[in-house]
Amino acid sequence: MSIETELRKEGIEVIKPLDTLTTITIAKNVATKMALAYPEQNLKCNDLFIKLSRLNMYIAKMPHSMAQAKYYYKNSSIYFSDDIDFSNIDSFATHECIHYLQELRDSDNNLIHLGLCDFTAPKLPGMALNEAAVQLMSSKALNEKTDTVKYFDVTLPTNSPYYYALECNLINQMAYITGEYALFNSTLYSNDSFKRIFISLTSEKAFYKVQNNLDKLMELEDALSAESIKLGISDISIKVINKIEKDIADLRIKINKLFISTQNLILTSYFDNNLKSIVNLEQVDNYRKKLYNYKNLIGTTENYTFFNDYYVQKMAELERKCSVFENNEELSLVPIKRNLFSIIINKIKRLFFGNSEVIQDS
Repeated sequence: MSIETELRKEGIEVIKPLDTLTTITIAKNVATKMALAYPEQNLKCNDLFIKLSRLNMYIAKMPHSMAQAKYYYKNSSIYFSDDIDFSNIDSFATHECIHYLQELRDSDNNLIHLGLCDFTAPKLPGMALNEAAVQLMSSKALNEKTDTVKYFDVTLPTNSPYYYALECNLINQMAYITGEYALFNSTLYSNDSFKRIFISLTSEKAFYKVQNNLDKLMELEDALSAESIKLGISDISIKVINKIEKDIADLRIKINKLFISTQNLILTSYFDNNLKSIVNLEQVDNYRKKLYNYKNLIGTTENYTFFNDYYVQKMAELERKCSVFENNEELSLVPIKRNLFSIIINKIKRLFFGNSEVIQDS
């Protein structure tokens, strides 16, 4: 099957190649932003520019259900919708250019990995994980500010309010655990560093469950989008409209529940595991701060109390550890006064978890 035929099956109708000047401008702008945003990833602006300037870019008619830009890995090309806002094209191009940079192919030019997505497996596991990571990288390269948005009755902070907002929030929580370097290194260079680190800090079961949940989350959002498009059909009956609206309501509930359960899994899989490794009072204090500051990352619903309850539970467990350290001096390698932690425990009862305050080092 030809590339043109495959594109038409996806509803993409090529109009013309993007002019050379615009292509070069995009390549220059994206290379500059990426090199400035991620110097620790060994990105050289000139090398990036040369590589991106060779990328094929086209103007095309694209379905309304599709994003305004799409990277097509089968011919390593980017397609921009014919109604795209060219004054803001970098915001669309950066994401797709990262997809081009992250390609990993074998000696026969077959795609093996696209960042965090495994193309050797039938169902492309990690597709949502990769899309979220690429969008997170793109948003940071474009210096997008963190905003608070509400989707599917979940209020959450994100620097990508319009694209993969829920997925970006969840992968940002994962990056809080592993560090951003590992996430973005694996995203750019299609290696397993992020996966290995996350598993070492949580568990293999937790990683694959989160990865699978993110893929399901994206599938549910796609299904919701498809149902919403049906409502735009003018000659459907009231009965059909009612069914579509019920399906949409059901999908919204599923998305909400899946997001919250995935968030709780990321939280508990890390902090439950990390608690076991604490052997002194300095680690107790670091754990407390890291868990407390986690509240600035999470999505919440009207009746969400899980984080609050979990925090109080872990603080009680930390207090018991402090008692052990107090009675067994050889375990307490760093001398931190007991009364400091007692003061902290008392403050827990007065915490308001909607507060955006971040604990500073004592």
